[in-house]
Amino acid sequence: MNLISTVLIFALVIYLQGFRIEIPVKSNRFRGQRGTYPVKLFYTSNMPIMLQSALTSNVFIVSQMLATRFPSNLLVKILGVWEPMEGSPQLRAVAGIAYYMSPPQTIKEAILDPIHTAVYITFMLSACALFSKTWIEVSGSGPRDVAKQLKDQQMVMAGHREGSMYKELKRVIPTAAAFGGAILGLLSVAADLSGAIGSGTGILMAVTIIYGYWEIGMKESQGAELGGLAELM
Repeated sequence: MNLISTVLIFALVIYLQGFRIEIPVKSNRFRGQRGTYPVKLFYTSNMPIMLQSALTSNVFIVSQMLATRFPSNLLVKILGVWEPMEGSPQLRAVAGIAYYMSPPQTIKEAILDPIHTAVYITFMLSACALFSKTWIEVSGSGPRDVAKQLKDQQMVMAGHREGSMYKELKRVIPTAAAFGGAILGLLSVAADLSGAIGSGTGILMAVTIIYGYWEIGMKESQGAELGGLAELM
């Protein structure tokens, strides 16, 4: 069952990688040269899930350190209460903020504690969507940056004036980034609850990295044919 869940999550992520909005562009430099600027569903790739994982890991580390040193402190308990897992020295959160940031271990556990499940799903979707929207601004892939990139390449959106490119990109890119980040969070939750091999975060990172290298290979093989448009893909 675990193997089947893992394969299904892999297949679903690869399938969703193909979802994109193709924005038609044309060259002002070379008459007749047209192409598309793809805005993918996973516009920020695996970055939202990486940032969410880093945030969660740091909260868990700090919470465990404080719980070990100040086990009776109220604020420390609010941050997280930790107990050894059955048959293992590994600790797991059983209460506090850290508990609600950690996934239910099984579907049965998720059903028996619906509040934990609901809070965890809300946290995952919100965090991934927020990190995704933030990342496009700090990484230079936001609508203003893309509009400048198109302008530098002497490209314009077909059917739009040069001045309206930014408005159209601002309508599409942040929405795609936030929605794609939320979908990544939902897939991570599904992987955790279905008992997929490894964590949901780990599976998503593996798939998106492999797919990213495949896309790089495809771009390089097509670059000579697409000319200046290849830099925009």
